[in-house]
Amino acid sequence: MADSKNPFEMMIQQAQEMVKAMNPALESFTPKGFEALWPTMPKEWMEVAFGKAFNKEGLDSKTRLFLTLAGLTMQGAQADTQLRVTVRHLLEAGATKQEIAEAIAQMSMFAGIPAMTRAAQLAKEVMDEQEDDET
Repeated sequence: MADSKNPFEMMIQQAQEMVKAMNPALESFTPKGFEALWPTMPKEWMEVAFGKAFNKEGLDSKTRLFLTLAGLTMQGAQADTQLRVTVRHLLEAGATKQEIAEAIAQMSMFAGIPAMTRAAQLAKEVMDEQEDDET
């Protein structure tokens, strides 16, 4: 009984060893690498898929993406990849950095400061990456 790991730590270690045995290339896998495989949809396509194409009186894609951002923030901003992808799509849909920051800040009243701070940090990463790509 000298092992000081809790059952959760032991389960994680066992899963990591299993992954290495099945596919050694997965040892260096990062979620950000997977995120790069998900393209940013053009604004027009988002409007067809998520906007008013099928419901002329419904929400536009930008509003739907803001709702998604709010929901992800409410969950504690734990889904890093999904939050970053949503911010990328919001920028493509025409949202400003200020609007994105305000939407995240609004969630502080409901999700709490830690969730808001984490969401803001993830959104800033996306915005900084886009600025780097533009220069």
